[in-house]
Amino acid sequence: MAITEAGGGVVSRSNFWLGVAAYLVPTFPIAYVWHLVLFAPAYDALDIYRPDPIIPFGFASMVIQGVIFSWAYPRLLPGRGSAIFKPGLSYGFALAALSWSFTTLAVAAKNLMSSVPTYMLLETGFTVLQFAIVGPLMALAHRR
Repeated sequence: MAITEAGGGVVSRSNFWLGVAAYLVPTFPIAYVWHLVLFAPAYDALDIYRPDPIIPFGFASMVIQGVIFSWAYPRLLPGRGSAIFKPGLSYGFALAALSWSFTTLAVAAKNLMSSVPTYMLLETGFTVLQFAIVGPLMALAHRR
């Protein structure tokens, strides 16, 4: 079933929801493991985060992001056809730059922390990993 026109093509509800899943399914476990398991001691040493993160708030944030990113994909890349890697990596790079600007750069500018370079390195690594995976998955979800 079509939900809207984007670049002369029809976007289906299933492609939209697959796009949301393409964001949520990898992002939540990557974020959880990265921040709360693998690099938890490094983030603790930065002394910028609460000791008891509110997981539902983080997940709600990801749902909002997934809805917006899935809605935007066919509008920003209307001529992609069935290609996956090139448009997916391009979209992933654009999302990574946007995300990095407010989750890394702005946070480092505003928050007290024990080491800005360490924070920048950790969050840049996370952002690159996340969107290198999410971008192609989003393209796969929205392929024609």
